[in-house]
Amino acid sequence: MSTAWSPSSWRSKPIAQDVVYPDRAKLDKVLNKISSLPPMVTPSEIERLRHQVTLVQQNEAFLLHAGDCAESFDACTHENISNKIGLILSFSLILIWGARLPVVRVGRIAGQYAKPRSSSTEKIGDREVMSFRGDNVNGLDANDRTPDPERLLSAYFHSTTTLNYIRGLLTSGFASLHHPRDWSLNHVRSPSLRTEFEKIVDGLSDALDFAKTIGVESNIAYEQGGGRGTMGEVDFYTSHEGLMLAYEEALTREFPLPSSVRQKEPPTPPVEREDGNVTPPCQPSLSAAARLSSSKKYHYNTGAHFIWIGDRTRQLTHAHVEYFRGIRNPIGIKVGPSMQSEELVRLLDLVNPDKEFGRITLITRYGAKKIDNYLAGHIRAVQASGHPVAWICDPMHGKGDIGFSTHTASNGLKTRDFGAIIEEITACLRIHSECESRLGGVSLEFTGELNDEGYSVTECVGGSMKMSEDELSLRYASFCDPRLNFEQSLDVAFMISDYHKKEYSEKVKGRRVKDGVRGVENVLYAELGGKSPA
Repeated sequence: MSTAWSPSSWRSKPIAQDVVYPDRAKLDKVLNKISSLPPMVTPSEIERLRHQVTLVQQNEAFLLHAGDCAESFDACTHENISNKIGLILSFSLILIWGARLPVVRVGRIAGQYAKPRSSSTEKIGDREVMSFRGDNVNGLDANDRTPDPERLLSAYFHSTTTLNYIRGLLTSGFASLHHPRDWSLNHVRSPSLRTEFEKIVDGLSDALDFAKTIGVESNIAYEQGGGRGTMGEVDFYTSHEGLMLAYEEALTREFPLPSSVRQKEPPTPPVEREDGNVTPPCQPSLSAAARLSSSKKYHYNTGAHFIWIGDRTRQLTHAHVEYFRGIRNPIGIKVGPSMQSEELVRLLDLVNPDKEFGRITLITRYGAKKIDNYLAGHIRAVQASGHPVAWICDPMHGKGDIGFSTHTASNGLKTRDFGAIIEEITACLRIHSECESRLGGVSLEFTGELNDEGYSVTECVGGSMKMSEDELSLRYASFCDPRLNFEQSLDVAFMISDYHKKEYSEKVKGRRVKDGVRGVENVLYAELGGKSPA
């Protein structure tokens, strides 16, 4: 791979998941227009996220990556955006209380429109048509499958509208509205599980009430002149899969580094691990020459704070890796069973040759039945390479029959098994502990979406509400993959929070947690459908 890079150097490489537009002149006109429109996010915001990803890599923060499998233009409403952000805030509040760590919130929102497909065409009735590739490419209707460049422009404006509304919500007291005393636990059918949830909610509520009592939080509303407080304003970042490279190129801009980032940072010293091996020193987020230069400019993807390479587009010599290696944004890489350990290290060498902190997040997605065969080897290969990474678990994509996270229900609807989802998360916690590593976050496909009567979607089976396959058709709303609903999402948050709270308690008492899955055999895990590891 050539060392010369530009936002367009990917065009000389083979490309996976490409979209062929019949009207190239129209495509070029739209891309030129997008390239002249204002950035959606700023270099300072991107650098702030890099710093926070560094904290995740150093086990000083937890990363929550969450949202829809794919957004739709029709779902760009204030109700849907508010409900999604509200769920992310509620989830992160539970995690903060249990883990005693700040949570880095990265939404799959304001740009997650493209959809990779295993086949370029599909059969609808007796017709073979181009596969639906997401609202920024073509339409869901079988008669609207021709790729239209105008949809890229529409994606830009829907993304900016979404991001503008999110910024407004988070700077006007919206975050402080999501108090746990307002959460209903009526959906929890198991008495023992409801008791466990109520303990967590009561403890969290008491902590927030105490903060207000001693003056940490203001009792004066934002609308009445009160300050936002520590709960009233939070950092929130946007993300999407960097699939449509022509669109990403149009949103790639050159900027000088913020002056604070150019300050000198020492590299981290080598660290001796408990297994006797030594983690090599890692470089800071900039080379020494770059820190001293005030004139050098860097390329930022200004369409999102964080973008990721999918499992279908991570070929070492192909276009997506070429594009991703040159942007300054923190990036994610999906890692699944088909990734060889040597290939993973070579990929890290390509996209982060200087081993900079805050740059790489590895999003593992094996499935509960396969994670034991692959994760430990990947962890050890990365440890030996000296690359600093944040490890996060995507438990949504194990495919197969019942017992896998994703499968087809008896009624023909695509669904996900909640028990398999939490089984993969707990296995991930255990394996990281066994490898002297640490799980730094989770990547979930969930929604706070409600229907007109205020009920959640019904797309995944299981959880505290014991959703059955017969109930899926009640409120199945996804046009893409099935999502956890509000109640099921909080189930995951309670389980992870409970694990970290017990781990924290052991640490405070001066005892090291040797069992990587403290929560595996407790009430939460068992009642939520988890199975003990073999």
